[in-house]
Amino acid sequence: MKTPLVTVDIIIEVGERGIVLIERKNPPHGWALPGGFVDYGESLEKASVREAKEETSMDVQLVEQFYTYSDPRRDPRHHTVSTVFIASAAGIPRGADDAKKAQTFTEGNLPSPIVFDHSQILRDYFHYKKTGQRPSIVS
Repeated sequence: MKTPLVTVDIIIEVGERGIVLIERKNPPHGWALPGGFVDYGESLEKASVREAKEETSMDVQLVEQFYTYSDPRRDPRHHTVSTVFIASAAGIPRGADDAKKAQTFTEGNLPSPIVFDHSQILRDYFHYKKTGQRPSIVS
């Protein structure tokens, strides 16, 4: 029996400078939210903090669980289910591990291309920040 892989993605807010995205070293190439696979025996929260540190060199404080994305087409490599967290951090992000670069961006200057379903996640996030409305459940 095959089951989806469990992942986390982290929206790291860095004050007025915006949010942190990473440029991926590995396919699919492009920009993405920091994140990755949850290890066996690891909580979603611990995985989020670990992945943020590995890819951005930043120590983050989780603020809230935002939403879970599960469209089987969200990752072209395999079926993943990702829980997205909003976190805060201070300092300058530095790409590490499988991130070529890590930089801060605002809604008005997002890079291209953004891979996976992260453009949708970012649209949902910016809408939530403006209105307080989380994504609606889609059947």
